[in-house]
Order: sequence, then C-alpha cells, then structure tokens
Amino acid sequence: MKKISLVLPIYNEQDTIPELYKRLTAALSQDFSDFLHEIIFVDDGSRDQSPLLLKKLSDTDPTVKSIIFSRNFGHHIAISAGLDYATGDYVVIMDSDLQDEPESIITLYNKLQEGYDVVYAQRLNKKFSWFKRTMSKFFLTCMHFLINEKIEINSTIFRIMKKQVVDEVRRIRETQRYVVGIIGWVGFKHTSIPVEHGIRKYGETKYPFFKQIKLACNAIFSFSEYPLRLITFLGFSFTFISFCLGSWIVMRSFLYQAPVLGWTSLIAAVLFMGGIQLSVMGIIGEYLGRLYIEVKKRPLYVIRDFFNADSLSGELPLFKQEELYGKQFFR
Repeated sequence: MKKISLVLPIYNEQDTIPELYKRLTAALSQDFSDFLHEIIFVDDGSRDQSPLLLKKLSDTDPTVKSIIFSRNFGHHIAISAGLDYATGDYVVIMDSDLQDEPESIITLYNKLQEGYDVVYAQRLNKKFSWFKRTMSKFFLTCMHFLINEKIEINSTIFRIMKKQVVDEVRRIRETQRYVVGIIGWVGFKHTSIPVEHGIRKYGETKYPFFKQIKLACNAIFSFSEYPLRLITFLGFSFTFISFCLGSWIVMRSFLYQAPVLGWTSLIAAVLFMGGIQLSVMGIIGEYLGRLYIEVKKRPLYVIRDFFNADSLSGELPLFKQEELYGKQFFR
C-alpha cells in the first residue's frame, strides 16, 4: 500500500494547530483513504503552547509524529528535519498557517501522476500585502538573474515530491539552507499548478521585511557565484576607467596647460571607491563566513523531544541515521 507523508514546520502556531489538524485529517481521509499516511510536525523552538499541543496530538493519533527542537534553528532547517524522517512514497511540505490549504494536496497529487517528480503550488489570489508581493517578485527576478545554473527555483514551499527526490535532498547537508533551491538543484521533472491561496486566520507572518531580505541573500549566496564574478568585472571596469581618466588629465595638462582642479570631485571619487571596496569586502566575507560555518560540520539541528518516535524506529537504515544526524540523536 502506498504511503503519503506530510511535513509541517511549526513556530508559535498554538491557535492554528487545532484547525490545521482537523483539516489535514479530513483531507487525508477523503482524498487518500486508500493510503497509509503520517503527519510530521516540526516545532522550531516555539515560545507558546505549540509543543504541548503537538504532544497531545501525538498521544491520541499514532500517525502524528512531533519533532521538538531544542531551540529555534530556522524555517528551512525545520523542513529539512521533517524530510529526514519522512518515510512515505510521496512527501508533501507545506506551511502551518493555513495559507497552504490542506484541501489542495489532492490537486498537487493528481498533477504528479501525469509523470512529474515534483509539483509545487502556484498561488492564486495571494492574500499577502502589495508590498510583500512586490518584494517576492523582485526576489525571484534577482534569483533567476544571478543563478547561472539551469535549475527550477522559486519561493513556494507548498509542494509534493516523490520519494526518490526526497532521498537525494536528504543527502545534501549544507548548513545555510534554502530548501526549495536544493530541491531544484537535485533535478528531476518539475512543474507547477495553480491553487487557491488561503487566509491566515491566526498569528502574524513569520517573514517580515528584514527576514525576507536575509532569506533572499541566503538563497543567492548558496546557489550563485555571480557576486564574486561581479567583483572581478567591477575591478577591471574601474581600472580601465581610472586609466582612461588619468590619461585624459595628463593629456589635458600638457596640451592645454589646464590645471588639475576639483577637490570636491576628488573627495566624491574617494568616498565612492571606499563604498565599492566595503561592498566587495562584504561579499567576500559572506562567502568566507559560509565556508567557515560549513567546515565545522555541526549537526543541522538538535532534537529535544520526539513524540511517537517508536513508530519510526528502524525505518531509516542505521548507517544513514549516523551519517545524517550522529549517534547522539538516537536513544
């Protein structure tokens, strides 16, 4: 019998969890009645009552597995943890704010059966603010411009994947993670399908403006060397421009006996070049910092509690358990 796994990151969603669980189970019983299923919640260091609610769900429903992090490790790392433990033939990842509607899972699954390996949601009638929609479009434009590789990359979490895709994603253990970029990088056959965008009834967005900027930078520096090439281009360009300008000043002085004037323009040029140099150092520092973090080989996350863990014991081969997480995560 086929099995479907649902992976849902949780962060301060105590008001959403009861309705989310009700709609998830209703969608699974109606649309996937002939499937085995598991719902994997990953609590990313919530400060409200979310872990307690997840424990109660796991105690009453053996198909609910709840991973509780020791602290907040980040949205995409929480998704990665869920993928690590997913055992289904098909794996759905979605956010927990009900803007990804559980009733749309069957739409993604039906499209997957047309011969695709990954189907992601193309949101219709987005309920985000105009500013957030504009920033999202700008982010995707920058991503497609800066990433030279032919990979499917977007900003949508809500998607369904076949087990083979998930297995390949799990092999990639880089710390600075942009999960949807990793899914695109491993390849396979991708497509999208329009689904209705739901309304957030409770809480507030987990991606305010500055967090969006951080995510965008993380994605760009994780999948593109273009900023480094841009530095080289700027270096050669400014060298050429400086040579031409210097030559013109010398020629002008000899041919027309024109004095070299312009302290204001000189100071402006110095400040401009100083800004360029600081920007260049910052870009190089980003790449070096990422390299420094990666060579430490720290685990992606630390699990404080795992409710219904017994139902997963033995499903992941032991050598993969130790390779992915280290022995300390398995009691």
